[in-house]
Amino acid sequence: MTKVNFKLSPVALGERLKVVRETANITQDAAAKAAGIARTTLVSIEKGQRAARLEEIQTLSRFYGVSANSLLRRDAVHVDLVPRFRSLPETSDSGVEQAARMLNDLVKAEVELENILGVQRLNNYPAEKTILPGDVRKQAEHDAQSLRNWMGLGEGPVQNLIALLELQLGIRVYARKLDAKVSGLFAFDDAVGACVLINASHRTDRRAQTGAHELGHFMATRRRPEIYQDEKYENSREERYANAFASAFLAPARAVMEKFKELTIGSTHLTRRHIILLANYFGVSRQAMVLRLEELGLTKKGTWDWFVDNGGITDEQARQVLGSAADDPAVTDGTQSSRLFLLAIEAWKKDLISEGQMSEMLKLDRENVRELLDEAEEDEIDDLFKLPH
Repeated sequence: MTKVNFKLSPVALGERLKVVRETANITQDAAAKAAGIARTTLVSIEKGQRAARLEEIQTLSRFYGVSANSLLRRDAVHVDLVPRFRSLPETSDSGVEQAARMLNDLVKAEVELENILGVQRLNNYPAEKTILPGDVRKQAEHDAQSLRNWMGLGEGPVQNLIALLELQLGIRVYARKLDAKVSGLFAFDDAVGACVLINASHRTDRRAQTGAHELGHFMATRRRPEIYQDEKYENSREERYANAFASAFLAPARAVMEKFKELTIGSTHLTRRHIILLANYFGVSRQAMVLRLEELGLTKKGTWDWFVDNGGITDEQARQVLGSAADDPAVTDGTQSSRLFLLAIEAWKKDLISEGQMSEMLKLDRENVRELLDEAEEDEIDDLFKLPH
């Protein structure tokens, strides 16, 4: 057998082979058997101690489900988020494993589209904070307000948090239908930046809460992957910080106090109507709104528990107060992944990818992809709207 002259060093190639093997969840024993080599030989290849032969690379790439060319290209960016999530205790759940792979594949697709289109992802990341000794909730409150000021948001409600993350900060954000218990995932990689996946099956207010929670991790624990599950106990300072950050970012203290005073003036008791109007104004769930009021001392501790014990605050009650504004818009796969969609559509128009490849990249069925392409074709009806290059 002959060796091939790689543009990459054996060490760099070995690291890539290790990354794609771990991402594919394949053991060294299985990979070595597929390539017809000893496990010790594969270990040496992955460590860069022994140069891989072309035949071995081709066999391993097919077994791992990647192209040999992508492994050998010097400028290829290899996304390796899945192994990081697997290091967390939560990944024993199959739904979490699937979500981690989904995030990895979507980031990989976006990076590949950037490469073939020759575009670069720009970000506008604020400085990372450090969680200090002391009250993490006070730190989170301060950091959330500081970020709002840095972004020029003032005290008003955030109209579209996902667009804010994607377009103003440059975070890679995706929304896809996930296992119900998984709200979202966050990961950071030096090569591709910050990445967030949100469960598109959840209500709008819950998706906003998830996005703000992951923003808290981005601010203070940027280099630690994170899986957000609502039922998970706040068993760490990092989780308490992220939850407090989300609450403070979506519902700033002063704005909540002012709106609360405005809505309750002349009232002798806090009512469901007050909660519904406040939650709708700040774009958070009714539960999150009541807990925020408790936290700020605007209502007694245990108020939410009282509502739960007395029938809760129902969607029907919200419709009676808000009318059609209470109806949550239908959620479809792919919502809030605008940049990835735009890149895929542009690549398709230039015949750089097929419709089938686009479906695989976006993790959408062919029907949804066809709808996207039809909408894109309808937008190009007049030369007046052509952009200068």
